[in-house]
Amino acid sequence: MDVRDPPAIMAAVDQALKEFGKIDILINCAAGNFLCPASSLSFNAFKAVMDIDTLGTFNVSHVLYKKFFQDHGGVIVNITATLGTRGQVLQVHAGSAKAAVDAMTRHLAVEWGPQNIRVNSLAPGPISGTEGLRRLGGPHTSKVLPSPLQRLGNKTEIAHSVLYLASPLASYVTGALLVVDGGAWLTFPNDMKLLADFASFSAKL
Repeated sequence: MDVRDPPAIMAAVDQALKEFGKIDILINCAAGNFLCPASSLSFNAFKAVMDIDTLGTFNVSHVLYKKFFQDHGGVIVNITATLGTRGQVLQVHAGSAKAAVDAMTRHLAVEWGPQNIRVNSLAPGPISGTEGLRRLGGPHTSKVLPSPLQRLGNKTEIAHSVLYLASPLASYVTGALLVVDGGAWLTFPNDMKLLADFASFSAKL
C-alpha cells in the first residue's frame, strides 16, 4: 500500500475491516531516508520524504479515523525519530518530517481523545540488523556507540516498547513521545566530518 495514495489506503482499510471486523491499532511506520547535506538535497528528494513520512501518517490516520476509530476508539503509534530534537547533520529532510509527525501526534491526541483514541510517538535509536542502520549508521556503528548504554538496540526492544504504547498498560498515556535509543540522542556525535565519507553523494530522488 502506498501511504501517499488515499484511495489505496481506503481500499486497504476496507479489506482489513472485511477480513477482521475491526481495527484496534494503527502503527504508522512508513518512511524514506538517506544521508545528504541540505545544500545537495534536491527539491524532489525533500518532498518525497515529507510525502511518505508526514503526509502518509496523516493520510492513514485520517482514513482509519473516518472508517472506524471515530465510532469505536483505537490506538495510534507513530514511529518517529530524535533527529529534529537537536538538528542532526545530513538529516534536514527526515528530521523535519518526523518532527512534524511528533507535532501531529500531539494535535491528534488532543482532538481525538474524546473519541477514546490514544495517539503516541515512539522514536527508536540505532537498531541492529535493520536496513535503516545499514543505510544511515555510518562507520561509527561498527565500534562502541557513544551512548550511555554503549550498544545498539535490537528489534525486540522496539517491539516491546510499541506493544506497551498500544496495550492497556498505557491506557492513560496519550500525546507522548517515548524515546527508545539507549540515551543515544543525548550523546550522539553531531559531526559532519564523521559521516562525510558515508554520505558523499547528493540525493537523486
